[in-house]
Amino acid sequence: MTKRALPVTVMTLLLLAAWYVGAAWLNWPQAVETLARAGKPTAFGDVLAQAYAMKRPILPTPDQVVVELWKSLTGYAPTSPRNLLFHTWVTTKAALTGLAMGLVLGILLAAGIVYTRTLEASLLPWVIASQTIPILAIAPMIVVILGNIGLTGLLPKAVICMYLCFFPITVGMVKGLRSADPLWLDLMRTYSASGMRAFWSLRLPASMPFLFASLKVSVAISVVGAIVGELPTGGQAGLGARLLSGSYYGQTVQIWAALIMASLLSVALIGVVRGLELVLLGRAGAR
Repeated sequence: MTKRALPVTVMTLLLLAAWYVGAAWLNWPQAVETLARAGKPTAFGDVLAQAYAMKRPILPTPDQVVVELWKSLTGYAPTSPRNLLFHTWVTTKAALTGLAMGLVLGILLAAGIVYTRTLEASLLPWVIASQTIPILAIAPMIVVILGNIGLTGLLPKAVICMYLCFFPITVGMVKGLRSADPLWLDLMRTYSASGMRAFWSLRLPASMPFLFASLKVSVAISVVGAIVGELPTGGQAGLGARLLSGSYYGQTVQIWAALIMASLLSVALIGVVRGLELVLLGRAGAR
């Protein structure tokens, strides 16, 4: 454990040091200007202190972000729009809904590609081509189209998440469903097992490690999709809305606090997937 903790600690300290250096460098001109207007000394130490204490810095320091997170999480009720937990929950609902939709779609597409050669030749190229479209371009279109047919709120954001996360699930499941031992498949054919029986008894269990590997990628992508989906809706809730309001009013500390919260949410969801993987694959005898 110590051997693993040491590299992580060293890298964390290096990143924090680089962050503080970057904050000083980017905030320096504005700090000098502020001190000059106030008629205060512009020595190195004075400018550095001012660069690290600005209310609206170009790049806030880590301690400013931590203070903002602490104030938001403890200074208001969890149901208050001023609390980041409120916005995190809104984003989490959209991300998990889109992930569930992407999981179903990805498994269905993978099963069709594996069992039908026509679909492999005709559908798989389109699945790959779909990921070449920038999500920032397609997200407003999804919101507008679904809004015109009366579908607003959670569903448009979930559809955007599904669009992003179904691809790694599809690719992973295609690989996983084809990873079943050919000898076992021949044995099942010998016993006249149907394709559905082979799917549930052999192909699907063999694909579980590939599925969970894909889910770890997809769950992080779904958080990104939920945040992107909140931007064109103009909503008042969600981490995306928090980022948007911070950019409108120049609240860079608020923006970075929302970004850190989004990364913590992704890490937490990946941890949940990892826990499910250990439980389910452990029960199945996987190592």
